[in-house]
Amino acid sequence: MIYLLLSILSSTIIFILFKLFDRYQINTLQAIAINYIVACILGLSLSNKAFHIQDIVQTTWFYGAMILGVLFIVIFNIMAITAQKHGISVASVATKMSVVIPVIFGIYVYNESSGFQKLLGIVLALVAVVLVSIKAKSNIRIKNNLLLPFILFLGSGIIDTSIKYIESAYLEDDGIPLFSATIFGFAAIIGLIVLFYKKSTNNIKFNKLSLIGGAALGLVNYTSIYYILLALDYESLESSTIFTVNNVGIVMLSALIGLTLFHEKLSVKNWIGIMVAIISILLVTLA
Repeated sequence: MIYLLLSILSSTIIFILFKLFDRYQINTLQAIAINYIVACILGLSLSNKAFHIQDIVQTTWFYGAMILGVLFIVIFNIMAITAQKHGISVASVATKMSVVIPVIFGIYVYNESSGFQKLLGIVLALVAVVLVSIKAKSNIRIKNNLLLPFILFLGSGIIDTSIKYIESAYLEDDGIPLFSATIFGFAAIIGLIVLFYKKSTNNIKFNKLSLIGGAALGLVNYTSIYYILLALDYESLESSTIFTVNNVGIVMLSALIGLTLFHEKLSVKNWIGIMVAIISILLVTLA
């Protein structure tokens, strides 16, 4: 359970950093590119196994890691834009509603438990996420902004489901650091290509704040993936339980931090959502 809690904390800090990037005018694209370089280095340094690039290419999870690297940087950029324009709680809900995808995958593919109490907890989790995200004065209009939430929902769901599948089917016991480093390595390569392209066309300048922000982001980004993989590797908890508690926990903690640090106002519906979130977590974990 400690790994799950650390993953929730790390993922929440990501939203906080995105908000701070906007406040201190840190170039998000530069910071995200730096972040993946730092995360890749962390993964390689934490790996206990000797490795060569040729060996990584020949692993059974290599192409999966490559696809995940592409998804990571695309979804990360969309997440950053959403957090900066609409608040961290709205950004978290746009990604965490996708919990339904890995949960359904776990129940049907891995025959995980699906009793009434657990299903009720999952339904309440979705309700809680919606309630927490409702803003009294939000610029989001559902009819005019279907594309962004849909991309976040689908992309985040595919990422979580793919991580679980690769972890259970292909990863060795000590392969988590190298696998995560490879994902971040591909994301870093794509980020740097985009960054240098923009520099050549728009003459953008690199700044120190982007390096510092990117390094901080890389640290928490790596730990969020590293700890969720460790939690998934823990046999006493089912993936459907882990993803539900993880996603609802992030939404709830993001809303509370948005209130205390960034003075984002929480309505009565938001507070009801937080209470429902707590109930849903208890139902799912005790099922």
